[in-house]
Amino acid sequence: MSMPTVAVVGRPNVGKSTLFNRLLGGRRAIVSDQAGTTRDRHFGTADWGGRRFWLVDTGGLVPDSRDSMDRAIRRQVDLAVEQSDLVVMLVDGKEGLTPVDAEIAAHLRRAKRPVILAVNKLDDLPDTTGHLAFYRLGLGDPIPLSAAIGKASGDLLDAIVERLPEQLAGELDDAINVAVVGRPNVGKSSLINRLLGEDRVVVSPVAGTTRDAVDSVMRAHGSLINFIDTAGLRKKARVHEDVEFYSTLRTQRAIERAQVCVLVVDASLGLHTQDLRIANEAWDQGCGLIIAVNKWDLIKEKDANTARRGEQELRSKAPFLEWVKFVYLSAETGQRVHQLPEEILEVAAARERRIPTAEVNKVLEELVQHSNPPQKPGHEVKLLYASQVGTAPPVFAVVCSRPDDIPESYERYLINGFRKAWSFEGSPLRLKFKRRSGRNP
Repeated sequence: MSMPTVAVVGRPNVGKSTLFNRLLGGRRAIVSDQAGTTRDRHFGTADWGGRRFWLVDTGGLVPDSRDSMDRAIRRQVDLAVEQSDLVVMLVDGKEGLTPVDAEIAAHLRRAKRPVILAVNKLDDLPDTTGHLAFYRLGLGDPIPLSAAIGKASGDLLDAIVERLPEQLAGELDDAINVAVVGRPNVGKSSLINRLLGEDRVVVSPVAGTTRDAVDSVMRAHGSLINFIDTAGLRKKARVHEDVEFYSTLRTQRAIERAQVCVLVVDASLGLHTQDLRIANEAWDQGCGLIIAVNKWDLIKEKDANTARRGEQELRSKAPFLEWVKFVYLSAETGQRVHQLPEEILEVAAARERRIPTAEVNKVLEELVQHSNPPQKPGHEVKLLYASQVGTAPPVFAVVCSRPDDIPESYERYLINGFRKAWSFEGSPLRLKFKRRSGRNP
């Protein structure tokens, strides 16, 4: 990648996610007073002084803890530091210097990465000396700031940009955002880890381990794919904690910013009502959709038609699934996982496909000749011409004499006809009826 990477590290509850959100100018990470809210690395693109860079938020580091989650977080922080060009170590200016801060500073020195020391929660700047005690860490001049109210955050950004490596030649390709969604514990994080070939996301057998949306970027077939791992969606009635509530919102927002949505389902449990709701939400928002049936290796009693029968049953419940790709795979064994990036790129390309106007009108004429729109006495409905007016997802406008008199059944007929002509597999397709300008009905 041509953009450098900056990792924010520190012990729990020093304000890393608040700083992350401040530097990115938006609420991209969950913020909570509960220590340990952030468990994974997650990424955002920062822009300051004409320089763009990846900013990476990490979980709170507890060096000597034997807790399994703390050890998993420690591995994630180590990976973030290893892959970064610059590290921002954040400390709490209100609490002052702690032994854990000293341990983290020693760990970073051993990592031999450039480090900027930032002292947070100094709301009474410039009338404070709370940052001076942190000179003892031996990481250079501490930068005092308050991430919560934004004081001196620009000073930190100036220091970051000054320490960034020279920009590499070439522009960063536009990544395809892919939201990986599904109910808890269906293997979303395991699937991303298998694709990336590393433990990029914390994986635990406990349902709900992933609370936030986590971005992980890979290159496949010459394109960048940005996987957004999300918390398992649950019915809102079952969401009790504030953190779980905001995680659900994060998942919905991940779908909103994605071009393609990969809905992961457990092969042994099948596609439930909740899965269909997620699929509908993504489809209605114009997101490309792939159904990844995980744990396919655990289905012992299956034949060549097992998948087809299952798909036919699902499509009877949700007809739009007729145009959605199904991939049967196993994150545990790697079975067919390699197919997923190619399928994602095909769905992303289908969302961007543009059909020449002459070809659109040829297909429209054939469809009308085969079946005219229903007519009401004295209200003749004529379809005059059509053209594609948008992409991502594809949108077609049909100019006609009486748009309000075209029933939904005929609209579905036209959409299905367009799909048979050009497929757009995995992508929604929109149809708009417009009245011919300058003419009375």
